[in-house]
Amino acid sequence: MDTQTKGIKAHLAAHMRDFGLLFALIAIMVFFQIVTGGTLMRPVNITNLFLQNSYVIIMALGMLIVIVAGHIDLSVGSVMGFVGALAAVLIVHYNMPVAVTVPICLIAGAAIGGAQGYFVAYWRIPSFIVTLAGMLVFRGLSLWLLEGQSVGPFPKSFQIISTGFVPELFPASWGEGLAMLFDARKFNVLSFALGLAAAAAVIRMGLQARKRDMDYGIESEPAGLFWTRTLIVSAAIVFLMFKLSTFRGLPNVVVTMGVLIMIYAFVTERTVIGRRIYALGGNEKAAKLSGIKTERLTFLAFVNMGVLAALAGLVFAARLNTATPKAGFSLELDVIAAVFIGGASMSGGSGKIIGAVVGAFIMGVMNNGMSIMGIGIDYQQVIKGLVLLAAVFFDVYNKNKQG
Repeated sequence: MDTQTKGIKAHLAAHMRDFGLLFALIAIMVFFQIVTGGTLMRPVNITNLFLQNSYVIIMALGMLIVIVAGHIDLSVGSVMGFVGALAAVLIVHYNMPVAVTVPICLIAGAAIGGAQGYFVAYWRIPSFIVTLAGMLVFRGLSLWLLEGQSVGPFPKSFQIISTGFVPELFPASWGEGLAMLFDARKFNVLSFALGLAAAAAVIRMGLQARKRDMDYGIESEPAGLFWTRTLIVSAAIVFLMFKLSTFRGLPNVVVTMGVLIMIYAFVTERTVIGRRIYALGGNEKAAKLSGIKTERLTFLAFVNMGVLAALAGLVFAARLNTATPKAGFSLELDVIAAVFIGGASMSGGSGKIIGAVVGAFIMGVMNNGMSIMGIGIDYQQVIKGLVLLAAVFFDVYNKNKQG
């Protein structure tokens, strides 16, 4: 066995979780593409897949921060439903402009997260208890606010948050020509161009990170493995954007998700506050002794979670075009499951933003694929539970093996 092959095997063994997630997502998508007769990867279904899972992915970003910090938030589904109800009452009952309602709702989410974070950080009440209470409180407040009834519909200016699409900026003749070339009804040139730009950005950032590691003498990923992983991810982005371009283009909510993912990935991996969050979750006492203000960091983690839960509530309400008393019911379980499937540790201190996003997509593809196949909700819950257990078992097994 040559040195290069040994290096690849060693790197795969050391990063089994990351590569396992990527290959698991690809395998699940290929499986459902086959068993659904090609329905999974149709442009309309890919669009629905993004719209159906956007609020889960948005909340998973905040949940990862909370879990990495060594806590958990069971109230996110109820907070999401409450903020959606608040938006509905302000817009439909009080005719408040959307431009005013959205900031109010986000501030309300921050206040809710801050209230819960205050008890966790400064009164040392376990986050499980505080957020369990919050789950019950805000579920009840949603029922009270809506008076047990659905409230809607919303104006188009609010619906566009979730169901709107990025407008075409290129000449119509370009889209018509490409539609004929690819044998499609229509073609959104801007969406495809953004997909190519995103793929190029992935390659460029990968090369920059690789060069930075080499400059600092850090052992880098084997070249063959690096290019295989990078090209797979880039090709997947181009393929998905091509599919979306042949339907209605790029949904607004995908742009929102993309921006949030980049921001949170940068914060967690490249900033001081990101490193401090991991230190907090790894060993709170050591973090405190090193000068980190652990209480304030915990407080901010819950404020951040509240804001993202509020944003998810707005997206969810805009997609349904109504606010319902049961909105967000048990959704916190999907969010937490996505984060753990994505590789986060229950004890805190480990986990990645990209892992949480991939975990959310794994859950979303499974939900979508099983629904297309006509599998009942009872069996779907069983299968999702087993997948979560298998993911956590795989993680524990690898850690024990490495230890």
